[in-house]
Amino acid sequence: AEAIRRIDTFSKPTWILTELQTSGKGRRGRTWLMPKGNFAATLVLKPRSSLRVAALRSFVASIALRAAFVVHCASSEKFKLKWPNDVLLSGGKVAGILLESIGKGPIVDSLLIGIGANLVSAPEIDELDFSYSGSPVSIKQTLGLDISPVEFLTTLANQFKLYDDQIQRSGFHAIRIEWLSHAAKLNQTVIARVGSSEVKGIFEKIDDDGSLILKTSTGLKKIAAADVYFEGN
Repeated sequence: AEAIRRIDTFSKPTWILTELQTSGKGRRGRTWLMPKGNFAATLVLKPRSSLRVAALRSFVASIALRAAFVVHCASSEKFKLKWPNDVLLSGGKVAGILLESIGKGPIVDSLLIGIGANLVSAPEIDELDFSYSGSPVSIKQTLGLDISPVEFLTTLANQFKLYDDQIQRSGFHAIRIEWLSHAAKLNQTVIARVGSSEVKGIFEKIDDDGSLILKTSTGLKKIAAADVYFEGN
């Protein structure tokens, strides 16, 4: 909300960090809870691109977010990426990303990338949609590490610039390969749900548009947008 209020004052990539978020939101209108000490920030970009190209920044943000965790925690194998935009720590959700676009016609003038991360605490299971999110975890509770939001933002901003420069210089291919190298449940069975419809299949890859490709009993299915559930959730 603060990013939107100030959107016309930004001419270059800008991060907004809050120490206390009172009206957090997640995908599909879900509530995002942010106790003090956790991380909540929004990056404002001016991509001037199509919605399809702008949406690929979700994968840039995912890789950068995971890389920031690894820098601070030195636990590379514990952090995985869940399509489309979650970071998992030892199988539990530790962070999420939400993209919002502003523009007229086919061009995205401004892109807002909201990021929430459980640095010190995770919400109770009865406070969220457990079936989608999985068991919530935090850095402090799981790894016993203290990371301040400001320190984390500095690392995240540097990592995001690194990968954003890469996608602007070389396109999505290398980002796609990097994302898949850290993907949770790759080559395993997942369930993609949109509303009341459900597709179950083997998670084969993401394509050049960032869509999920599942191998089902009736062939390959391309999923552009959905909530992904793991078997057993």
